[in-house]
Amino acid sequence: MPFDFLKRKKPPETTVEDAPAVPVEEGIPFEGLTEEWRLMGRMLVAGRMSDALNKREPISIVDVSWAPVDDSEAMAPAPGLKSVDPYDLVIVLASTTSLPEMSEEERTAHRVHKVSYEVALEVPPFRVVGTVLLYPGSEPDSLLQRSSDMFVPVVEATAWWGDRPVGTMPASAILVNRQYLRGVEQVDVRTGERHAPLPGSPLGGVNWTDRSR
Repeated sequence: MPFDFLKRKKPPETTVEDAPAVPVEEGIPFEGLTEEWRLMGRMLVAGRMSDALNKREPISIVDVSWAPVDDSEAMAPAPGLKSVDPYDLVIVLASTTSLPEMSEEERTAHRVHKVSYEVALEVPPFRVVGTVLLYPGSEPDSLLQRSSDMFVPVVEATAWWGDRPVGTMPASAILVNRQYLRGVEQVDVRTGERHAPLPGSPLGGVNWTDRSR
C-alpha cells in the first residue's frame, strides 16, 4: 500500500516537527476513515480530539494499522505512517477517552443550552446516523454552511458504508468532516429513516422536516 495515499497536503511551512512533543502515553485511540482507507491507532494530542482536528494541522499518530475501506484486505501495520492531515479524514471515531472527564453538573450545563436533532449525514462514501447538538436558532441544514469548525461531533452515532456498518472500536462520538458533507436529513436514529408522518393535517407553519423534503 502506498504511503502517499493522502490526496491533500498542507503547505510545506506547516510540519509535524514544528508541533510540540506529546508523550506517547497521552495518545488517544482513534479510528479514521478517508475516502479509500481505514486507519486505526493513537493520536498524540492532549485534551479534546475535536479541538485538535479543528486546528487543521497535521497530527502525529502512532501504533497505526490500515486497510482499504471496503475491507478487501485485512488490517496491516503501517509503521511508516507518522502523521495524518485532518483534511484527508472524512469521519473519525473518537475513543471514549477523547474527552476530559466532566461532572454531572457540567454535562447538564453543556447540554442545556443546546437542542438535539436526530439526523443522517451524507458524507460520501459514508452515512452517519446519530444526534447532533446545536445552539437554539440553528437548524440541522446549517451544518452545510461554512464554519470555523471543520468537524462536527455526532453522538450515539453509527456509520455506514452502503449497507455495512463501519468502525470497530467503542466510540463516544463520530466526528464528521463538514467539508465532505453533502446532505443532512432529520431521521429516527433507531431506524435511520425519516419519521413517519403523523395522521391528520398540520395546523400551519413550516418546520425543519417539511423544508428538508
